[in-house]
Amino acid sequence: MNNIEQMYKASKEMTGFCKSYFEYLSQLLNNLDLQSINAIGEELEKARANRNTIFVVGNGGSAVTATHMANDFGTDILKKSGTKIPFSFHALTDNTAIMLAVANDDGFERIFVNQLRLYYKTGDKLLAISASGNSTNAVIAADWVKERGGVVMSFVGFDGGRLKELSDICVHVKSNPGEYGPVEDIHMILNHLLANWLQYKIYSQVQTGQE
Repeated sequence: MNNIEQMYKASKEMTGFCKSYFEYLSQLLNNLDLQSINAIGEELEKARANRNTIFVVGNGGSAVTATHMANDFGTDILKKSGTKIPFSFHALTDNTAIMLAVANDDGFERIFVNQLRLYYKTGDKLLAISASGNSTNAVIAADWVKERGGVVMSFVGFDGGRLKELSDICVHVKSNPGEYGPVEDIHMILNHLLANWLQYKIYSQVQTGQE
């Protein structure tokens, strides 16, 4: 029985479940490795400074997080910071036609790597998002980037899975298998945390003439 099911069985009403869920999120957040988050932030800054692209991938709820990140690091930071140097943030989850074509012709496990073969250039980076860390299509994409000497970053949960092993930098939400909700909640928090930090940092640089 995972923690979510235990919370439900121990709760007599919704308010009790809310309290337990929030407390569990707080526990998971407090156990995160802050240095790993900082390291991902630094890699994103390097990519922007060097005009490299950050490709982001994920399935299901993680696909939505990937899309959300592309928005927050793309037009949102460009608009709110006043910078003339945008992030090149490309979610490989967003082209339905190409994903279906690849899935139909070569298999679902290649929907990301086949896109990387089209767009990836030396110096680009991959951010893979997966609660289990074992999403085959994300693992194949990570392997492909690693073979070319690229940087692989990841947001994972559960025991970290294969992506944790492959990643140069990994933010691991250590949780029980099957606890998708809390893991995906925290992955979205990581998006907002990193995007807000970099937005205000860039804004400060623009305002003080450092950019």
